[in-house]
Amino acid sequence: MSRPYVLILYYSRSGGTANLARHVARGVQAAGDFDARLRTVPPVAAATEQTVPPIPEDGAVYCTKEDLAGCSALALGSPTRFGNMAAPLKFFLDGTVDLWLSHRLEGRPAGVFCSTGSLHGGQETTLLTMMMPLLHHGMVLTGLPYREQWLHDTTSGGTPYGPSHVSGADGRAALTEAEQKLAEALGRRLAYLAGRLEPAR
Repeated sequence: MSRPYVLILYYSRSGGTANLARHVARGVQAAGDFDARLRTVPPVAAATEQTVPPIPEDGAVYCTKEDLAGCSALALGSPTRFGNMAAPLKFFLDGTVDLWLSHRLEGRPAGVFCSTGSLHGGQETTLLTMMMPLLHHGMVLTGLPYREQWLHDTTSGGTPYGPSHVSGADGRAALTEAEQKLAEALGRRLAYLAGRLEPAR
């Protein structure tokens, strides 16, 4: 029997969101009771004839609805697109109506994270709008409490709504120490809450 896991589901184009996802996974693994399952979603295209390989050439494998349905907790990550999550991630979530109808995700903890090209590039609106479908699924949302000292110390990404990263205009900026630590804090928090809520399911 496989160990319970926290699903870290994200979309990333330039690597910033993927790097945050890996640090969320470190936080989950540091907590010790849950595996961290990294998953991504394929891009979407306006041309319907365009196809992508069923397995990505690199990075995380594509998420299935079974991955989502079986998780003990969820961390959802996206780059910012005009203050909202990226279309490929929303497209995946739009296809989870059957999980909503069957109440599969109700009562499970969830958190969100994102990356932007600039400091005021819509991080907080993206994080807040990413929470909306999770609320519809009945998930229990968590952010980052201000007991996390890095929220006070960061001069780049990091919000009480969830970890974030400022990737720069070219998308190549490395994660700061504060961004890394806040992502790991979300992973630890999700694992802790999943452990507390698991018996009640």
